[in-house]
Amino acid sequence: MPINKMIANRGKLFQGLLNAVEKIGNALPHPATLFDWYAVHPATSEEIYPVNLLSVEGIHRILTEMVTNFTSFAPLGIVMVAMLGIGIAESSGLIGAFIRLIVLSFPKKLLTFVLVLTGILSNMAMGSESAKWAIMAPVFIPMFMLLGYSPELSQAVYRIGDSITNVISPMMSFFALIIAFVQKYDKKAGIGTIIAIMLPYTIAFFIVWTLLLIGWLLLGLDLGPGAGIYYDLQG
Repeated sequence: MPINKMIANRGKLFQGLLNAVEKIGNALPHPATLFDWYAVHPATSEEIYPVNLLSVEGIHRILTEMVTNFTSFAPLGIVMVAMLGIGIAESSGLIGAFIRLIVLSFPKKLLTFVLVLTGILSNMAMGSESAKWAIMAPVFIPMFMLLGYSPELSQAVYRIGDSITNVISPMMSFFALIIAFVQKYDKKAGIGTIIAIMLPYTIAFFIVWTLLLIGWLLLGLDLGPGAGIYYDLQG
């Protein structure tokens, strides 16, 4: 088969994939509709509507229910016990031993890929980059330090996986605003339209930034002033 025809067939296949992504994505409701929906309480059958906390009543509710909002939260006791258990495990060295076990049993060459993949997958379920990093940093930073890599490098690797998927994640805080701007030019645009448009850029950035990371590691360049790639584990 001629090369031109092969490239044309692959282009049609990729375009068909993007069309499918757009069709499926546009079948989802607009993110802004979340503020217009209501839910039915499964036990009392009471209709629950979103509350505008920027109104006068909303400000009063914040000030008067700030404490009871936390004390009446059912899973709060479980969370506090879990945090206490994690603190004891960390102080006793149990978490450190567990991380060392993971590092020793997991192929070292795949740890960087695992961190990038984790950043990509987590972005589909959680929109806040800082919240995700707060959860993952205590796990991945010690793992990379045991391998001799600096915390700065761990964050740089994580940001590759996290940043490339921001624009295709409906959980991103600005996703609804992006749709609104696109709809000024295409009234039929929806979630699928944005994802289909930006997916090629996501793939391209993933390839380019991964190659850039590999080149940076091979050259042994510092990530910034006083921020090297490698970390000397003492003792």
